Amino acid sequence: MSDATNVSYGKPKIGGAVSVAPIGTNIPTDATTGLDAAFKSLGYISEEGLANTNSPESKKIKSWGGDTVLVIASSSEDVFKFRLIESLNVDVLKTVYGASNVSGALDTGLIVKANSKQAEPLIYVVDMIMKGGVLKRIVIPTAVISERGEINYSDEDAIGFELTVEAIPDTHGNTHYEYIKSVV
Repeated sequence: MSDATNVSYGKPKIGGAVSVAPIGTNIPTDATTGLDAAFKSLGYISEEGLANTNSPESKKIKSWGGDTVLVIASSSEDVFKFRLIESLNVDVLKTVYGASNVSGALDTGLIVKANSKQAEPLIYVVDMIMKGGVLKRIVIPTAVISERGEINYSDEDAIGFELTVEAIPDTHGNTHYEYIKSVV
């Protein structure tokens, strides 16, 4: 039976929806517990929000005559895309370019080095508020930036860093967790 009250949206948590922390930081296991102090907020993301592609790939075995008789799972990618728009946020710069490639502070001067060093895996947490004040938290225990989009500098849009983040399976074989809780 259909129920329109189960239809929702996902708005970002006030103060920033995406947070990151080094691997080894305590990972939240529910939608409401405060994040460990090691998590850094990446602030605003663009109005396109967060996109998640979680598509298993499979191989179809067909019999003579064309009927599919077996489907074998061959791989599964869990990819998240979003565009960070706080280009003056030091934690954003460290996430995009790597912590070892960003030094200094905004008030004393920042140095950002762009190079081909492998991005470090991080823990990603996305907090959002759904219809009726329901909280949803996506926890990606290990993820690495697999692609950075073009950076545009113009007077008509915010400078942003479009990231494609690939989730890596944890020791249980899970690439991410979703925790949802009504707080009403």
